[in-house]
Amino acid sequence: MNCLPKLLNHRRLYAPMVRTLALLLIAIPMLAGESPECDAHESDDHHVAPPRPADFYRPTSIPDRVVLTWTGNPANSQAVTWRTSTAVRQSIAEIAIASGNPKFTEDAKQVRGERQDLETDLGKARYHTVNFNNLKPETKYAYRVGDGSNWSEWFHFRTASDLPKPFSFIYFGDAQNNLRSMWSRVIREAHSDAPKASFFLHAGDLVNRAESDAEWGEWFYAGGFLNGMIPSIPVPGNHEQAKQEDGSRSLSHHWRPTFALPTHGPAGLEETCYTLVYQGVRIIGLNSNTKLDEQAEWLERQLQSNQCRWVVCTFHHPVFSTGKGRDNDELRKRWKPILDRYRVDLVLQGHDHTYGRTGLGTPSESNVPTGLNKREQEYGTVYVVSVSGPKMYQLQHHDFMVRQKANTQLYQIITVDDDQLHFESRTAVGDVFDSFTLKKVPGQINELVETTSPAND
Repeated sequence: MNCLPKLLNHRRLYAPMVRTLALLLIAIPMLAGESPECDAHESDDHHVAPPRPADFYRPTSIPDRVVLTWTGNPANSQAVTWRTSTAVRQSIAEIAIASGNPKFTEDAKQVRGERQDLETDLGKARYHTVNFNNLKPETKYAYRVGDGSNWSEWFHFRTASDLPKPFSFIYFGDAQNNLRSMWSRVIREAHSDAPKASFFLHAGDLVNRAESDAEWGEWFYAGGFLNGMIPSIPVPGNHEQAKQEDGSRSLSHHWRPTFALPTHGPAGLEETCYTLVYQGVRIIGLNSNTKLDEQAEWLERQLQSNQCRWVVCTFHHPVFSTGKGRDNDELRKRWKPILDRYRVDLVLQGHDHTYGRTGLGTPSESNVPTGLNKREQEYGTVYVVSVSGPKMYQLQHHDFMVRQKANTQLYQIITVDDDQLHFESRTAVGDVFDSFTLKKVPGQINELVETTSPAND
């Protein structure tokens, strides 16, 4: 009992110290920019604010946005582009034949490249391009890029065969919106289904705002290291066209620094209209935003001289629109007769944010509104419209289309093997929605074999 007065005296002595300590425990997180712990049902103000795009996507001396493309023959060349800050003054790549032995680096050769600066809405950046030439066909190479001091990681790529051999590639319709959060799952799911794909084909509208550096940053974020190992074949969409002060639109300033592509197209369309051959398949990319007549003449010349068994064309605006209220009659009038005449096998398009795929029969008049039912004729060409991003449109139904779908993110895996081309359209979770096989028939149009039940959604 005699201890009680002493304990009470101690409590009176230490109580102010306890209160001060409690206040400090509350105040310290607030001084650090945090809020004290709150009820789970209250606001989320205690979360850290996301970084500004200018901070998150700004370039540094370390290479980023590494992407493989081609300017020449895929059997003996490879182009690579990357980005740094403007403080970096050299464009250097190192390349060697890849080996399981980490000492492969001792045999690496340095290749110097070109650079150009790009002023963006987030500041200035420097883009670098190296072309690897005189490579061996069907060979796996390791490479890295940098300035001699600051380097990327080592990437691998494999050159094409110089002979027709089986291969697969992945085709994406419009990515465009919510690239980091929503398109990323599509390109990654596609890679998990076709990890040995030879290239990615992008049918335009890679981003939503042509000159938004942050959106280009999101596109590269979504693809990540895949862009540095699997080459891309892109064509520009309308969202890669930037509005000018006079109201006209022209190609985004990001396009040519970002991608190194062939420059043999019509004047003014360099790196947006081009052709290349991959293991016996001719790929033709067109720019459907402008100069349709000039490209029609160029396309005819390419097809007249073509010696490849298979021909795949890609451009952004569809010959037959699948989006409600849309139609590209001028494009159809100028390009479809050429595609028909030379029996182009497959035409891969975007723009309409829905899915539509024809059989071999399409309306026989090339310039009629697609909403009308017209007599169909078999030309031998399959037309596809697809979308890989989350932005969706209302579907426009066509009787001559074998398969259509709305409100679904998709990617396509296309495999060419001798006289057969197999096509699979898969949803963002990997389910096969549509598939068919084209077979070459000597002296006749292709035979089309449906491998899913035809239905329109």
